[in-house]
Amino acid sequence: MTEFTHSRRRFMVLSSATLAAAPWLASCASAEGSAAIPAKAIGMPWPNWGELPDTPPSAPNAGSVGFAVMGLGGYGIGKVLPALANGERCHVAAVVSGNPEKAKTVAAAYGLPEDAIYSYEDFDRIADDDRVDAVYNVLPTGLHLQWTEKSFAAGKHVLCEKPMALSAAECEQMIAASEASGKKLMIAYRCHFEPFNLRAMELMREGAVGKIKTIETAQTYRMGPTSVAENWRVVRALAGGGPLEDYGIYGLQSALYLSGEMPVSVKAVTEQPANDPRFAEIFSTVTTEMRFPSGAVANMVTSYDTTPGRNLARVEGEGGVLIMEPATGYGGHKMSLVRDGVREDLVPGDPDVQFARMCDHMADAIREDAAILTPGEMGLRDMALIEAIYRSAAEGREITL
Repeated sequence: MTEFTHSRRRFMVLSSATLAAAPWLASCASAEGSAAIPAKAIGMPWPNWGELPDTPPSAPNAGSVGFAVMGLGGYGIGKVLPALANGERCHVAAVVSGNPEKAKTVAAAYGLPEDAIYSYEDFDRIADDDRVDAVYNVLPTGLHLQWTEKSFAAGKHVLCEKPMALSAAECEQMIAASEASGKKLMIAYRCHFEPFNLRAMELMREGAVGKIKTIETAQTYRMGPTSVAENWRVVRALAGGGPLEDYGIYGLQSALYLSGEMPVSVKAVTEQPANDPRFAEIFSTVTTEMRFPSGAVANMVTSYDTTPGRNLARVEGEGGVLIMEPATGYGGHKMSLVRDGVREDLVPGDPDVQFARMCDHMADAIREDAAILTPGEMGLRDMALIEAIYRSAAEGREITL
C-alpha cells in the first residue's frame, strides 16, 4: 500500500471550480420530498439483512483500538461490526443508535455492557468514555458532516463511510474539524484493502496492458419498488443525487486508481424517469465520460434502474486487457488478464479481508500516528468530481477541470 500523495491544495482548487454544481443537483428533487424520511439521525427498524454472532467475540488484543459503531443498519450490522470484531488491532467498544431495543440486542451480541450503548440524544457523553477511541460513522450520507463534527468535538477519531458528504464544501468542513481536534479522519474506501483491486492497481503500475486507451466501469442494478417515505437512498437530502454517490463512486474510484491520473475534463448525462416514486428526488442513471492527460478515456455508467445488474471494471491498453467482473463487491470477485490472445485468470486473495484490513489500517493510523491511505482529502477529491459531473449534465456540455 502506498500513501495517498495528492495535495489538499489540488482538491481545494478542483472544489472551488465545481461548487456551482450544487444548484444543478438540487434541481433533480421534486415537491414529493415533503413526505420523505427526515434528514436527521433517527431510530430505524431492524434492517432486512445482517446477522449477529452466535457468541460474543473474544477479548480484544492488547492495545486494540475501540470503535463506537454509529448507525445500526444492514451494512453496520452485516459488515462493519464483524469487520471490527475480526480485526487484529481493533474491536467494538460501543454502539450508537436511535432504536433502543435494536441497540440493546446488538450490544448483547457483542458482549458490550449497557453503559456502552449511546443514543443520538445522549451521544455527547461519549467524550468521557475512554473505552472508545474512534467512531465509525455508518449513517446516511446527509448526516456525515453533523455527526463527524460531533465525534471530533467529543475527542474521537472518525472512520466515515463513503461518500464522504453531500458536497465538496461539507467535505472541507469535515477536514477542518479533524484538523482542529487533532484527530484522524479516514474515509471507508474498502476496495483499497481488497486483494483483487490491489493487484489490479499493481498490474497497471507495472504496465501489464501497455499504454491505457480506455477504462470502462459499470455499477448498475434495478432497485425494487420504494419511495422517499421508505428508503433513505432515494431521499436527496440524505443520499445526494442517487446511484452515482452510492454505487457509481466505486466506478469513479476504479477509473482513478487504475489510470493513476486525475481527469482533465468530464462530460455527463443524467436520467430521471417521470412518475416513478423511486426517482421523485434522485436520478435513476448517470453516464459519464472522463478524459485524462495521457489521452486515456474512462466511460462510466451507474444506475438504479438497469437490468441485468453489472459490477465491472475493464481496462484496455495497447498491449492487453484487464477485466474485473464482479469488480468491487463484497465478494465473488473475478479478474482476468488477456495478452497476445492468451487469457490468464487471477485469484490474488480473499475479497472478504477488505473490511477487517480497512479497520486495522485506521487502528494503525491512530496508535502509530501513521498516514492514512484513504484520507478526507480523497473523499473531497471524489465529491468535487461528482459535482463537476452533475454540472456537466445540467449544462449539457463538457466541463474542463
